[in-house]
Amino acid sequence: MATATVQTTTRRREAMGEAKLALEPTKGGPIYPDIQTIRDAIPAHCFEQSYARSFGYLARDLTIIGLTGWAGLTYIPQIQDTLWRTVAWIAYGYIQGLFCTGLWILAHECGHGAFSPNQRVNDVVGWFAHSALMVPYFSWKFSHHRHHRFTGHMEKDMAFVPQTKADRMRRRLANLYLDPELFEDVPVVQVFKLFFHQLAGWQMYLFFNVSAGPASKQRDAAGWLRVSHFEPTSAVFRSSEAFFIFLSDAGLALTSYALYLAAGVVGWQTVFLLYVAPYLWVHHWLVAITYLHHNHPDVHHFEAQSWTFVKGALATVDRDFGFVGKHLFHGIIDTHVVHHLFPRIPFYKAEEATNALKPLLGDLYHRDDRSFMGQLWSVWSTCKYVEKDPAVPGALRWGKN
Repeated sequence: MATATVQTTTRRREAMGEAKLALEPTKGGPIYPDIQTIRDAIPAHCFEQSYARSFGYLARDLTIIGLTGWAGLTYIPQIQDTLWRTVAWIAYGYIQGLFCTGLWILAHECGHGAFSPNQRVNDVVGWFAHSALMVPYFSWKFSHHRHHRFTGHMEKDMAFVPQTKADRMRRRLANLYLDPELFEDVPVVQVFKLFFHQLAGWQMYLFFNVSAGPASKQRDAAGWLRVSHFEPTSAVFRSSEAFFIFLSDAGLALTSYALYLAAGVVGWQTVFLLYVAPYLWVHHWLVAITYLHHNHPDVHHFEAQSWTFVKGALATVDRDFGFVGKHLFHGIIDTHVVHHLFPRIPFYKAEEATNALKPLLGDLYHRDDRSFMGQLWSVWSTCKYVEKDPAVPGALRWGKN
């Protein structure tokens, strides 16, 4: 009952927020359709979830992950040559990381209520799947919902809030307290920063709420430990959510214990190669996907007084990652715009919904089909800070280096 109450309250607040949206003012900027107009453009069946299809994809991903893990454990240690055994483990980590990212995304569907029509089923599946990947399911779910609710909001968004021009000039630990202009265009420095961003960005977000807006917390709290996704009384969450944060932590504890038991059988080195290496790949992909969805030279962010839900949801970018994106990552890279507008649309109907929206949205719809990994470097090295856009009041554009 407690789960249902919290979720019903969250849905009611989201619905109230969406109901207030209307046509955007035409002065000094594009005209945005209201949320109901956008919804009406999408076929009604796109909002319907299927137990058979969702559980079919779940069974597929779990089977592939299980078989890949079994093959790695059974055959790679038998390779006698050290070099080729090392190459095999590296290849295993990369491939298993792709498959586990697909499982991560199915749990993400659960968190949004897009996996099945029953929220209790969604939460059970999502908790097990995310816990197995060392992700705090409910903690992520609550903060991620607020990211969706305030996407593009410079103060309240929960993820990838960019620096302003003033922020950029501050001397921070990330720049070793040096003038950032001294090194920001040095390729080796940018490569190192991007590597750290991809390796540890997810963990920094969970522990320290890194990249969240200054007004994204649910209450004031002193100290960096009070913004952790693992602390039931963290300022990131409402008091009513504390029990679910504990459940998230319990899931992580069970997985940690299972890894401890596995290490007693096969050794810690094998556990690292079988589990930790794919884990690092999974969260590399997670960070890269979300970063490129919300950072692009043509996409605005918005000041508080001019932000709306529709503006924020449309300030995202669809991209292309070929076979991997469409089939292993369940289309999350290709259909992110419609996902931000209506996160309960299941991924297997998101392409149809996207195609239905394009004629209505016109230039408000953003897609970039250039190289996904190439754009990771391009966006990272050029999109440094935002500044006021003189052509669009209340909007911030990416500054020109």
